[in-house]
Amino acid sequence: DQKQQLDPPQIAARILINGETPVDSPSTPYNSTPTENGHGSEGAAHDDHSHLEAQFPHLERATTPDELPDVDAMEQSASFFDPQNKKAALIREQVAMETLHELLDYILEDGGSIGIFDATNSTLERRKIIMKTIRERAGPELNVLFLESRCLDENLLESNMRLKLSGPDYKDKDPVAALIDFKKRVAIYEKNYVPLGEYERQNKMPFIQMIDVGEEFISYKIKGFIAAQVHFYLLNFNLAPRQIWITRHGQSMDNVCGKIGGNSDLSDAGRLYAKDLTRFIDHMRKEWDVRQLDKISRSHFPPQPGDTTPPNPQYAPEGQETQQISFCVWTSMLKRSIQTSQYFDDDEYEMKQMKMLDELNAGDMEGMTYDEIQTGHAEEYALRKQDKLHYRYPGAGGEGYLDVINRLRPVIVELERMTDHVLLVGHRSVARVLLAYFKGLSREDVADLDVPLGTLYMLEPKPYGVDFKAYEYKPDQQWFVEDPTYTLKKAKTENA
Repeated sequence: DQKQQLDPPQIAARILINGETPVDSPSTPYNSTPTENGHGSEGAAHDDHSHLEAQFPHLERATTPDELPDVDAMEQSASFFDPQNKKAALIREQVAMETLHELLDYILEDGGSIGIFDATNSTLERRKIIMKTIRERAGPELNVLFLESRCLDENLLESNMRLKLSGPDYKDKDPVAALIDFKKRVAIYEKNYVPLGEYERQNKMPFIQMIDVGEEFISYKIKGFIAAQVHFYLLNFNLAPRQIWITRHGQSMDNVCGKIGGNSDLSDAGRLYAKDLTRFIDHMRKEWDVRQLDKISRSHFPPQPGDTTPPNPQYAPEGQETQQISFCVWTSMLKRSIQTSQYFDDDEYEMKQMKMLDELNAGDMEGMTYDEIQTGHAEEYALRKQDKLHYRYPGAGGEGYLDVINRLRPVIVELERMTDHVLLVGHRSVARVLLAYFKGLSREDVADLDVPLGTLYMLEPKPYGVDFKAYEYKPDQQWFVEDPTYTLKKAKTENA
């Protein structure tokens, strides 16, 4: 067993604070680290952190210098989260407040619009400090929305705890010991946990409470565009196991001629791509079903010691056979996209055409080559080259990338909501936006992503990110081959 062993009271992770000196976990004696002049750091630490005691009067003053949070590293076992551990409590408050101030710097000084303060703000005292800090720095104009996820279902809670073992805190640790440690941490939180509710209502503080992963929602004073969008997103979000496939259409006659836009038919090569795409998706769908059945056969519910990825009871209830997940194929309304999906069996796949997946409309320049645009519309060509993201083609129906991003929002919400597999047969601009969203890229990266014809992308949402794979079409093999080294990158040519 190559995994690092973790006894229950020992290390789960490490916290680094401001480049200061290390402190052992509370279960071991404190060892001061000599400074460059050979002296211990206890005295300096006492001076450096005395302001924390004034800022957090609800924490008792440490009785000796050794108990103050003079740290470079702190062992993050369950004892680190115990409110009775005064040293650790001061450290956690320091980390929380420094992080909050960084977030406020981003919003107030660096032009940010939205900040997410990801922390376990499970006590009323912590939430009061957060609001006090925000109002002192930002005044009453900055809106604050508290989000809380609660699990009341004991089976779901057990499953979620085991999913935590694959997260960063317990990665590569012994799962049995790690689970014991994490359950201790949860029990410690429960001692002082105050759910959102009465205090927030009394003080008119907007909040959303999500219970049992979306089985129940409680929302209060949700107003404004952003808060409403967050609420709508959480109502539709899920972690059901499924795959999202994205590809451009097969080669079209306009592709052969180098023309942009238009509504041409597939070329002979494009029709071969369509046939092989259908066969490949058929194969991968069956392969996925086999993997899931094998995974379920090796899982236990309720989980047994050592299980790290038990079935989620929402999607695989105990004693219920797993049904085959439906598979949707979505295309644009353009012929080259529709024709790429023509070989899928309507009885096996749910087919849908939607205009939201259409290619970016080039307005007056639809059906032209880039050389023709550069020659006949030199000024427009230069404007687009200068800022492709914000450029919009002139003429009736002309669009830019920001327009495509806007019209794909409902598609993205539906992809987050659905529990089925889906294949999207789209176009270059559409593929760029969707891939940038699921891979967490910035908006500035969207317009230049390299998404060539003949590449098929697979995304599988997970609790900690998205599994991503890329398959390259091999016409001579009439098949798709995975490229394990593939990364999304900027297109080589400026006209792409």
